[in-house]
Formats: sequence, structure tokens, C-alpha cells
Amino acid sequence: MRSVGRLVLEDGTEFSGTQFGAIQPVAGEVVFNTGMVGYPESLTDPSYAGQILVLTYPHIGNYGVPPRTRDNLGLPEWFESERIQVSGLVVSSLSADVSHWSAERALEDWLKQENVPGLFGVDTRAIAKHLRDSGAMLGKILPAGRDIAWRDPNAGNIVAEVSVREPVSYGTDGPRVVLVDTGAKASIVRGLVRAGARVLRVPWDYDFFREPFDGLFLSNGPGDPKMIGKTVEHVRRALEQRVPTFGICLGSQILALAAGADTYKLKFGHRSQNQPCVEVGTHRCRVTSQNHGYAVNGATLPAGWREWFVNANDGTNEGIRHEWKPARGVQFHPEATPGPTDTSFLFERFLEMLL
Repeated sequence: MRSVGRLVLEDGTEFSGTQFGAIQPVAGEVVFNTGMVGYPESLTDPSYAGQILVLTYPHIGNYGVPPRTRDNLGLPEWFESERIQVSGLVVSSLSADVSHWSAERALEDWLKQENVPGLFGVDTRAIAKHLRDSGAMLGKILPAGRDIAWRDPNAGNIVAEVSVREPVSYGTDGPRVVLVDTGAKASIVRGLVRAGARVLRVPWDYDFFREPFDGLFLSNGPGDPKMIGKTVEHVRRALEQRVPTFGICLGSQILALAAGADTYKLKFGHRSQNQPCVEVGTHRCRVTSQNHGYAVNGATLPAGWREWFVNANDGTNEGIRHEWKPARGVQFHPEATPGPTDTSFLFERFLEMLL
């Protein structure tokens, strides 16, 4: 028989639901995603490390969980990392029936195997509205009679928990690209290799100047970019040497800090698959996949830098570029997975910067 659990927010608000997955307490930052598809990719996205993910789409789990097969680069074929990265999962309706040609197991079985707790039967859209109005906050998933201390994943260097420990190489031909792994999704590696690069994936604090390389790529990742000062210092040195550099999500924030701009925490973040981004100076609008809680303050960009993209919904920064140096970053995810691939061409644009 299933037991009742609670999602408790730091402002005292509570939501009751039925427990599934691992039955244990967990704490983290509560965030919501409004995407309709892609829970296997989202749950394994390192950008969600330390967070309790609330999915607003009502039916979750209906197409199960794919097998852990690997592609020709040795990367997980259907996932964005080697494990579930979220601390907990909250859904409205958990599908008991699984139907998909690639399904190997049910969502609940997957969460149990990876010791991740979940709640279902929760009004997830009410949670999203509460966070939208009150702002992002900490929370806990609690079984009856149990508790756990609050945990703020943004208060420390959570990037160190999700980055690779040693350099890893992918691809055999093309320009040599150093990928700084601050929580890199597998699809970013695939996107670079597909565009024609040889990739050396290095830890977040690695001194990549000891390696021969033609370009620098800064990955996505969790937490506050100001907590990884060593990465910012390395990127600042790369900018001084005019190394072709491109950043995605957290990588764009790191690039901005290295350039001398500032970043700040958004009220509730952007986590969805339909965020419209306008290219500044044009009438072009790209539909993008996003997952971030921090952003670049475009008003603080120093001389020589300008905004590249802005969000059509709230006007926040979605990309930066230098006017004449080969340095650019985007807040959204060109690699998608999940979401639209409208901006996947940016990987090719980066490779063109190396020629």
C-alpha cells in the first residue's frame, strides 16, 4: 500500500501527494519545468543537481525509460549523464502503464534503482503558480514522521559534484576544442563532434592552457556562477589571449563574469522547451529549450560587449557577444534534448570561429 508524503516549502506552504520511487526525505531548491516531453533527458541533466523538479505537464511516465545503451562516442544514448541528477521529482499523474518501443522499465522503477524520491497526485500547476508569484525557494519531500535539514545548492560549489574528474577525449578529426565541464550534457559533446570538432572534456577547475587547443567551449551546469571563481579566472585569461570561446547556459554566465559583467538570480528561472529568444538588431525569433535560474545582467556588459539575444517574454538576457573578438555565449540550449533544435546551427557557427 502506498503512503502519503509532503512537499514542504521554506515559506511554510505544503502540498500533499503519494510517494513513489525511493521512500526517504530529501531537500533542495524547488523548481518547475513546463515542457511536455523529455523527462529522461531532464532528470539526467546535471543543471538540475541539488533541485527538486516539479513537472507541470499532467501525465508523466507514460513512455517509460529507455535502455542505458551507448553511442559511438561512448556516451549515454538516451540520457544526458550517467545518473539521475535531480534530488527529487514531483508530478501530477504518474502513469502506471508504459507504452513505447524503446521502454526498458517504468519511471518508478528507475527512481527506486537510483534512490530518488518522488511524489505524485500533486497539483503541480498550483506549485508552479506559487513559485512564479513568490519566487524560487527551498523545499523538502518528506515521508510521514520524518524530516531533513534544508539544503541550498546555490550556497556552495555544486559544479564540483557533477564535473568529470579527469580529462576525456571524443572524436579523432577536426579542430581541437577544450570543453570545460561544469555539468556538461552529453548532447553538447555530440553537437561539437557532429559539427566537426575533436573534443577534450576537462574538469571545471582544470588548467587547460597546458593542452594544445584551437577553441574553448563552456558548458551548462548547476548553481551560482560566482561560486566557481577558478573557472572564471581561466576564461578571463583565454579572453585576454583572444581564444575563440563559446558558452552555453552557465557557460554564458561564466563568460560574462570573465568579461567583467555581472550575473544575478532570476525570480523563478526559465525551465521549458518553448522560450522565444529574439536576436538583437533583427526580427528573428528562435524557439529554445531552457533550464537556468541565473542570468547575465545585460546592463553591466563592458565596452566591446553587447547583448546577442533577449527573451521575448521578460526581456532578460539570452546571449552575449564581443563586437570583434571571437567570444560568444547563449543562455538557451542549442543542443536541445529535450526541446526544439532551432538553434543547433550555433555549433557550426562556433567551429567557423576557429578557422
